[in-house]
Amino acid sequence: MLSEIERELLIAVRRFVAEKVRPAAIKHEAEGSYPAELIAAAKELGLFGLVIPPTFGGLGLTLPAFVEIMETAAYGWTSFASHLTSHATVAYIILRHGTEMQRQSLLPRMATGTLHAAILLTEEHAGSDLQAIRTRADCHGDNYIISGKKTYISNGQHASLLLVLAQVDPSAKPPKRGLALFIIEPQRDDGVFRAKPLKKMAFDCVDTNEIRFDAVQVSSKQLVGGSQGRGLSQLLDGLELGRLAIAASAVGLAAAALDEALTFAKTRKAFGVEIKQHQAVRLRVAEMATAVNSARSLTAAAATALQIGAADGLTAMAKLAASEAALQVTTDSLRIHGGSGYIRGVMAERFFREAPLYIVGEGTNDILKLNIARTLFGD
Repeated sequence: MLSEIERELLIAVRRFVAEKVRPAAIKHEAEGSYPAELIAAAKELGLFGLVIPPTFGGLGLTLPAFVEIMETAAYGWTSFASHLTSHATVAYIILRHGTEMQRQSLLPRMATGTLHAAILLTEEHAGSDLQAIRTRADCHGDNYIISGKKTYISNGQHASLLLVLAQVDPSAKPPKRGLALFIIEPQRDDGVFRAKPLKKMAFDCVDTNEIRFDAVQVSSKQLVGGSQGRGLSQLLDGLELGRLAIAASAVGLAAAALDEALTFAKTRKAFGVEIKQHQAVRLRVAEMATAVNSARSLTAAAATALQIGAADGLTAMAKLAASEAALQVTTDSLRIHGGSGYIRGVMAERFFREAPLYIVGEGTNDILKLNIARTLFGD
């Protein structure tokens, strides 16, 4: 159950999405432009502080409320939700694993959106296998020198706070014990170079690029938690929230695609009747609605479980189910739209292009299946 404050916020976000986000999405998608005005409005609404406690200036939502907000944001525009996802994940990691000084210094600025965070994990040769990263953080007294390159960084062009996974001990056995997370503010730390945004099949309004570190000197105070060798465990804990955000966003996308299909089926005529009268369409929308609601229920259950510390693989299951549902539902929505669904500018076409991100982002679905199996077998 959501609190009264959470319900009021959800109503406000739904209104904002309907009145501002959905109309702006059409404009920005056509132009391929950065939605600066929506980011500013999100800051005003407090959406950059969703998981940050009120003691640090945030909203401090419960995780069930968080996933409802993320679903609503993605229903309006998945690119808008994407600007919130990595930021929330970084905030969650700092909240749970940062030192008190790091929490006091960073979380209030993150809550207002003064700091907009990105998370830097993937490298050209190390995607799901994070233990194989080559970005180095060499210790020199009280400082570290970071060198390497990260790729596929969401919000990489505009982020003012970078959470970077780096190797601090190449000889560590197992390799995960040699990894650490570092907090970097590019405007303060020289040697951070951002490449031009990459071209993608969708999400053009979310900048995705490579970031190179050329002997960037950081203080040991920028090491998350203040100790080496815990970076991967800290990260994996934070990705539990990231998977919830991705699952909720996928549900929002699938729900939007379903609604577009229903609207089209009520107005489009074929063989003298609305196509909603054709059995093939009716069977398809029944399956679509079942997939959406099943994914929504599992995501809500995962959020409740993580809230009490008993997720036991549910966040991975939710992300797997929701992303596959989004892929199915957006494909079926395009089928119902027929040829018009293949035309650029039609909602069904954009939804179809957006869905594949969710089966490969925040852990590919095949990797998540292996993680789920490990949980089930108690490995």
